[in-house]
Amino acid sequence: MSKRTKKSGAMVRFGPRYGVGLKKKFAKVEAEQKAVYACKSCGKMGVKREAAGIWKCRYCGYTFAGGAYTPRTEAADIVYGKEG
Repeated sequence: MSKRTKKSGAMVRFGPRYGVGLKKKFAKVEAEQKAVYACKSCGKMGVKREAAGIWKCRYCGYTFAGGAYTPRTEAADIVYGKEG
């Protein structure tokens, strides 16, 4: 007998609760939050989230404020430009 449903990665911890749509949205946000980003200072892929809105490069130690889940927000891109 084949498997009928697919478990959604880290969201398996929620089991049958909260619904598929909400779990997919949460998985997307969590993946963005845990990803490694390029540093504005040294250019290496080493920026990780320290706390909500605080990002730090593990190579050069550059610490800066950004979005809660990503180091750059859409609002900042509008105000400062894509590379600002």
